[in-house]
Amino acid sequence: MKYQRPGTKSENLLTFGDYPQVTLANARDKRTEAKRLLADDIDPALQREIDRQTVAAAAANTFEALAEDWLSIKRKGWSASHDKRVTAILNNDVFPQIGKRPIADLNGPTVLAVLRKIEQRGAHQIAMKALEACGGICRHACAIGASNRDPTAGLREHLSPKPPTQNYPRVTEDELPVLLSKIDSYRGAPETRIAIKLLTLTFLRTNEFRWGRWEEIDWNACEWRIPAERMKGTQAQKASGKPHIVPLCRQAIALLNELQPITGRYPLLFPGTKDPRNQAISAETINKALKSLGFEGKQTGHGFRGLASTLLNERSGFGRDAIELQLAHTIGNKVSRAYDHSQRLEERHALMQWWGDFIDQKLGANVYPLRQSA
Repeated sequence: MKYQRPGTKSENLLTFGDYPQVTLANARDKRTEAKRLLADDIDPALQREIDRQTVAAAAANTFEALAEDWLSIKRKGWSASHDKRVTAILNNDVFPQIGKRPIADLNGPTVLAVLRKIEQRGAHQIAMKALEACGGICRHACAIGASNRDPTAGLREHLSPKPPTQNYPRVTEDELPVLLSKIDSYRGAPETRIAIKLLTLTFLRTNEFRWGRWEEIDWNACEWRIPAERMKGTQAQKASGKPHIVPLCRQAIALLNELQPITGRYPLLFPGTKDPRNQAISAETINKALKSLGFEGKQTGHGFRGLASTLLNERSGFGRDAIELQLAHTIGNKVSRAYDHSQRLEERHALMQWWGDFIDQKLGANVYPLRQSA
């Protein structure tokens, strides 16, 4: 079809395709549409090229492609464990459903269907994490012009209510003497018994504890200095180089002295059996031992943190900030943290010795921890 371009009035030739793939009737319809565009001062050849580019961009800007772009930006500030969790949720639950779809074509009901499928298997927390990730990806698409709306807006209220938080099982103060007595008489591997007792005294997170190394023990200062990269936190926090310091009470030092002839020839405090130089004990070693002692569903390795937090706050008289620091929790707001870098180590040494004496007293030793004066 010959026509004059709007504006320049130069002559142009528009083709509609090859016969017989494009029938005469199809060609006439395309000609009619071209004339309609010309009537609106739109060049049909230019419009066709724009349409082609739009289709190509939509094909390239799939949800999965934009997700990879978003991940490459966000993971710079994430810890490796958080990156692994988010990536697994996307790979397992989101990409199979909507990964190949152009992100500009996504709508709220489509994303909600993905989330409800996750909820149907009872994984409510994963559904919430998936929504957070999908929202971040869609907002990223809006920011770079790949989409003009965030279809996840308002979807949170359409998900099932968050189930009550399940705390890690831990015994009560009244049950503690029986637990400690059972641990003391554990007849399994001696290093496992020592591990449970040392975890009770240090109340570290299980992964931070089981990967402990002999080189991290400062015998002179009676401290266990755990490198920042092994602590829970963002990549920025891990890169800070600030170790988590665990003051070691007399009881903890005694346990380490007992452990040294058993595992001291290896780098790790608690090496695994298959590759003791490079592999730590299993994450379930301590929980299985507690189960064998009759405390399944009553006490876990991680539960010692909740136990210590509760009893230290209720019974010790030490300040909450010192307790939270010892638990490696963030205290204060962002501004106060920027200025307050105090570690309260003297107070924390006293706190940890109080805890060691308290545990001894609960085990029946003739030791009575002195309550810290307010």
